[in-house]
Formats: sequence, C-alpha cells, structure tokens
Amino acid sequence: MTLYSKIAGTGSYLPPKRITNDQLAAQLAQNNIETSDEWIVTRSGISARHFAEADVLSSDLATIASKRALEAAGLQPNDIDLIIVATSTPDHLGGFPSTACVVQRKLEIVNGCAALDVQAVCSGFVYALAVADNFIKSGAHKNVLVIGAEVFSRILDFQDRTTCVLFGDGAGAVVLKASAQPGILASKLHADGRHGSILCMPNGPADGIVRDAFLYMDGQAVFKLAVSLLEKVAGEVLDAAGLGSDAIDWLVPHQANIRIMQSTAKKLKLPLDKMIVTVDQHGNTSAASIPLALDHAVRDGRIKPGHTVMMEAVGGGFTWGAVLARM
Repeated sequence: MTLYSKIAGTGSYLPPKRITNDQLAAQLAQNNIETSDEWIVTRSGISARHFAEADVLSSDLATIASKRALEAAGLQPNDIDLIIVATSTPDHLGGFPSTACVVQRKLEIVNGCAALDVQAVCSGFVYALAVADNFIKSGAHKNVLVIGAEVFSRILDFQDRTTCVLFGDGAGAVVLKASAQPGILASKLHADGRHGSILCMPNGPADGIVRDAFLYMDGQAVFKLAVSLLEKVAGEVLDAAGLGSDAIDWLVPHQANIRIMQSTAKKLKLPLDKMIVTVDQHGNTSAASIPLALDHAVRDGRIKPGHTVMMEAVGGGFTWGAVLARM
C-alpha cells in the first residue's frame, strides 16, 4: 500500500499582549524614533502584533498550539512518534537542548520519540512539513507533530523602525498522520546562501557573549527576490502534483508583507479573496505565520476537508519553499 501523509489537526496560539501600531509608535517615540500607524500600514499591511511576556519562551507558545492540534486530531500526546519544531528563536542559546525536546517534556511525551529543530527562518514551517511528509512516506513514522514557534520580539532592534514594526510572536502546529489517501500532494525546498546577507542576524555568540544579536533586513532586496522566487516555487509544486493553479482553493502564504502576498496571488491568477491574510493582526511571525494562518482559516470554516491549499514562504538564508496539501 502506498503511504501518504495528511494534516489531521491544526492548532495555534498568540500571546495575550497585543500591540497596535499606535502603541508601538508611542513606545518608539520615547527613544526619539518616529513612526506612525499610516507609515507601517502603507508599507506592510500590519496594524497590530502580539508580544510574549519576558518569561515566556518559544516552547511555551508551541506547547499550547500543539495541545490544540492534538485535540483537533483526536490524539493523545504519546501517540506522537516524531516532533519537529521550526524556530529561529529557540529556548536556549546555541539551540540545545532543542526546543522540540523541551516541547516533548512539556507535553509529557515519554515514549522516546525523536525530536528535532529545523532552522530555515520564515521558511521553517514549510521545510519542517516537507521533512515530516517524507518521514511518513518512508514508513518510519505515523503521527508527526509539526510546529512553527517564534518570539521574534527578543531579537528586534527597537532603534530600527524599518524592522521592529514588522514582527510578532506566536505559534502554530499541525498533526501529520499516515494515510492511505493523498494529503501532502507535493513539496519543493530551495536555498541560496549567496543571498544570506539580505536577511540575517549578523552578530551572535563570540567569546561567550552575545553582541548586538538583532535581526537585519534589506527590505527592498528581500521584496524583489521574494516575489520572483515564490511564483517560481509555486509553479514547481503544481507541476510536481500535475495540477494547474485553478486547482488551488486557498493560498496560505508566509505572512510577511501584504504587497508580497498580493503580488504572489496575482501571479498565480488567484482572486485575493482566496488568500488567507493574518499579517494585519499578527505581523510577521516567521516560521509560525503559515500554521497560525492555516489554523485560523480552518477554525473559522473557510478551509474545509477536501480543499487544496498552497503554502509557501521565503526566509533568511536565503531559503524558500512550498507545499501543496489536500485537507
């Protein structure tokens, strides 16, 4: 029997602290940094984002999202035989123990299942989903918990209004199960390290000290590259699945910038009302953005069983990828 993987449940979580553009502008004004709601919305489409409290970690957000995904899938934590967490903001400096191992402990999973982190920045969830799909197809695993979780507020430079207004915190999760029916129809992953400098965290651990470890982004360069790469990878995934863009019921893109998202939809000849948008209220939550948007659209009834969903993202590295899934 041919094995496939299928999304059996989704879950998400946003920390309660919601920061509007006006609130953020007032905070930045205390440091003599000028911005406004109009300036932010015009350039990004973002009106608000959520920030975690100082004692809340990526694993805390991930654990809550995971519990909701498990409940939706009708599974208990110890039914999971692999955990993959996509994050650029792991709980521990250096990334160990992995955030996936911390989530395993917090979910009280004691079956000895494998747990690992994936680092592809904003493309992380797409990467993790593709990895999980291949593990299931190989027969190695049956129930995989795939998570995107970020506390990007920890790595923002609040002296740089071009980046600090764009990002937020949150987590999303899916349970991917072995199935006799096709779920993940195709995936494509790419990277090109030559473009690593346009979206990166240039400083970090040196002599045991973290020195100005803040996110840096060349917004114009990222925009130009993202639009062309997202169109191309979407076409690759559709070709691999033997489908045309008219087969897409919903586009769930990485929620980075409304202009990038709209441009991608137009190039795929998809009406904008077929694109799931949460960037206005969540900001860019990096690896968490796609599973957050997916869960919101599943729970509000827009995405239904049998719908075909295109998920795609670009991220620092420079990474990009897409997954086509039938729900």
